Amino acid sequence: MNVYRDLAALPNFRNTVVTIGSYDGVHSGHQTILAQVNDLAQSIGGESVLVTFHPHPRLVLNPDNASIKLITTIDEKIDLLAKYAVNHLVIAPFTKAFSRQTPDEYIQHFLVDKIHPKKIVIGYDHRFGNRRAGNIEYLRKFEQQFDYEVQEIEKQAVDDIVVSSTKIRNSILTGDIQTATALLNHPFTVSGKVMRGKQIGRTIGFPTANVAVENPHKIIPADGVYAARIFYDNKTYTSMLYIGHSLDNEYKTLEVNIFDFDENIYDKHLTVEFVARVRGDIRFGGVEALKTQLAEDKRNVMQLFEKK
Repeated sequence: MNVYRDLAALPNFRNTVVTIGSYDGVHSGHQTILAQVNDLAQSIGGESVLVTFHPHPRLVLNPDNASIKLITTIDEKIDLLAKYAVNHLVIAPFTKAFSRQTPDEYIQHFLVDKIHPKKIVIGYDHRFGNRRAGNIEYLRKFEQQFDYEVQEIEKQAVDDIVVSSTKIRNSILTGDIQTATALLNHPFTVSGKVMRGKQIGRTIGFPTANVAVENPHKIIPADGVYAARIFYDNKTYTSMLYIGHSLDNEYKTLEVNIFDFDENIYDKHLTVEFVARVRGDIRFGGVEALKTQLAEDKRNVMQLFEKK
């Protein structure tokens, strides 16, 4: 998959089938549409192009809204899309100036001049241009003039995508990782740099790596203990992971106890793949109570991995 981040450096696309959207999560509904786009491109001897935007438009238009949470960061999105045979990924830099384009400017100067679409595959509710004034019917007005064809994604498919995205976010926020994984059709992951913590876990036999998630808008699962896989240095490790305020921590932490692992990984990047939630968060009165519970958690996590 070719990835382009600079609209001024795009190749001279020819005979393309284009779809446009945020594709947050690249979940099962998105995957169905991508398969449709790829099939269409193959049928006309062309190439598939996915146009997405970064930063997410809502983050640009509503920068003070801290409630906006994303299932995937842009880098995670790129990695996922590469698995679904998209020929070209165009990451259009989204700015307030970009959002102020009229629908006509968006169609001619962005879509037509930059992407050269032969077919445009979008949902019935697709909106674009200043104040979201453009829609699918507006796109169709220019089919003959710009020699492209608009193909509408069925309403049911679009509605299913919206429901899936909402349900995935809700599942993650409530710790229902199994449902989120099923709807995504791939594991939910979080990545971050290992930072130095209070090292309480090391003193009681459960050393943890404190993972700092760089993107403040990345959605984080509910507090509690999880079975997780860790990807580090091209290797995979099983682990148990804690999210919450352990003992007297003022701030919420994401701490991972990696099994059969003893390396100094401060300032290194880890990817955490969530497998299942083992329990919710518990407040402990002291270190001994925490130590006893962690031993039980580890047994439960290991049993869970043995069944998989």
